[in-house]
Amino acid sequence: MHDLFDALVPPMPAAEAMAEGAMLLRGTALAYETDLLAALGDITARSPFRHMVTPGGFTMSVAMTNCGAAGWVTDRTGYRYDRNDPQTGRPWPGMPECFLALSVEAATAAGYPAFRPDACLINRYEPGARLSLHQDRNERDFANPIVSVSLGLPATFQFGGLKRTDPVKKFALRHGDVAIWGGPSRLFHHGVPELKDGMHETVGRMRINLTFRGAL
Repeated sequence: MHDLFDALVPPMPAAEAMAEGAMLLRGTALAYETDLLAALGDITARSPFRHMVTPGGFTMSVAMTNCGAAGWVTDRTGYRYDRNDPQTGRPWPGMPECFLALSVEAATAAGYPAFRPDACLINRYEPGARLSLHQDRNERDFANPIVSVSLGLPATFQFGGLKRTDPVKKFALRHGDVAIWGGPSRLFHHGVPELKDGMHETVGRMRINLTFRGAL
């Protein structure tokens, strides 16, 4: 019955345009799954997930950590990139080779062959967590795209426009999907509504999101 049901559901396209300069690549991260999850364990052993606080005093429902030459942080003093983990006082863990290889492969497929990330913000969504519409604008050079990898539970990706009030498109994100946006869509608003409960066979009761940036 399961096989019959699958046969009745049309497969998602391998590559799907989200907007000019923005593309969703289905299943691109699956070939890296084992290495990504192993590297993630090493990163979080050194710089654990934490719920950061926004400048307005709001504790984020999404837990975060980083790897690479710099990490994105937020606290009561503002949003910024920092070379050191403020929780440990040490540099963030280095960028694993599998992280770098996947991000470069995906960016190249989306038309950004020069992309070489120096930062990866890692988000952990547990059921009920969400990320409101926002722009990624703390990076120094907007010529670099954002590369966003989804692992674990499925989620809905909201992709809007330059203004917060612009119409929002919705895309289903599944384990192994990679979204890339740059060029004319680099500063488009985007977010993830409340994550639904579930259990993923390899990641568990959560969604992991790797977001690669050229930050410095």
